[in-house]
Amino acid sequence: MVAVFHLTSWGKDAGPAIKVETTPVNRDAKLGASFAPVVKKAAPSVVNIYSTHIVHIRPMRNPFFADPFFRQMFPDQTRGRTLRKQGLGSGVIVSQDGYILTANHVVDGADEIEVAIADNKKEYTARVVGTDPPTDVAVLKIDAKDLPAITLGDSDQLEVGDVVLAIGNPYRIGQTVTMGIVSALGRSGLTGFNQYQNFIQTDAAINPGNSGGALVDAEGRLVGINTAIIPNENGGNQGIGFAVPINMARRVMELLIAGGKVTRGDLAILLQDITPRLAKSLNLPDQKGALVSDVFPNTSAEKAGIKSGDVIIGFNGKDITDVNSFQLAVSESAPGSSAVVKLLRNGHPETVTVMLTELPVEVAPVAMTRKRRLPPSR
Repeated sequence: MVAVFHLTSWGKDAGPAIKVETTPVNRDAKLGASFAPVVKKAAPSVVNIYSTHIVHIRPMRNPFFADPFFRQMFPDQTRGRTLRKQGLGSGVIVSQDGYILTANHVVDGADEIEVAIADNKKEYTARVVGTDPPTDVAVLKIDAKDLPAITLGDSDQLEVGDVVLAIGNPYRIGQTVTMGIVSALGRSGLTGFNQYQNFIQTDAAINPGNSGGALVDAEGRLVGINTAIIPNENGGNQGIGFAVPINMARRVMELLIAGGKVTRGDLAILLQDITPRLAKSLNLPDQKGALVSDVFPNTSAEKAGIKSGDVIIGFNGKDITDVNSFQLAVSESAPGSSAVVKLLRNGHPETVTVMLTELPVEVAPVAMTRKRRLPPSR
């Protein structure tokens, strides 16, 4: 069953209607001989994005260029020039009235953005509704009606081994579909990638130009926005690609459409992951949780009674397995809201209620940790 409703942000109507289906795929069904019906359903919603960066090069300062002869011989150096650098990416139509999800790095710093749909048969000038570099998500808007909007799935329903298709415009050769499986879920701790990480990993081929494109399940529902790869020596695909889960991208989209920016909750504490040595010294049953290494004074966390040495194991009903899962849970909560934090103190479970403040824009999530894991593949 597909539900159609308007995006909301902390209870405020944000406008566009989107289609969402939360039921999991039928994993008992046998794979057919073709995914053509799935492609026909999803591919019309995937667009090509062409970004233009205008670079102004100043004229060279040289006393010889005061001579009219040299100015005539070297016009570019004496008058300066303007370069237009072209970028390529993909995007996904999420509403019939022209809202498009893509990756932030596809449009970051662009002076002009063109969106091509229907295999480049129609082109539109797009405006940036908002961007969120920490998740590498951006929202564009084109002036159009009755567009082929994709149906959003529920990325929380994905399982390792599910079949997925990646749709985009790699290397500017035109719309391309690749198939693979979900190789892993909840990938995090990767250096050089997004600040907030909860990646879907897939072996479906993702190459330059695929960024911002769709990762769809076997029923053609959008489950992720393709964002990055670990490349081979030539910069191409080697079967390790990452997508932002659609549930994360959708939350960011709601906030960007409602107010043009993303606000995130904050607890003003420092955390670290629990190593086997720490688990042993703290008499913990396992390594699950996030260890509080410091609490900033005169904050809501201190007032709520959170202390250095506490191990946070739950946040608003969600299990906390490590620092990254805690950061994600807090970031997805509204500033000014109250949160129930479950923790272990000296081995005994306790529950506290704390009021979340707003995370300053300039504060990166890494500031909440003392230790970060390095990606195993680098």
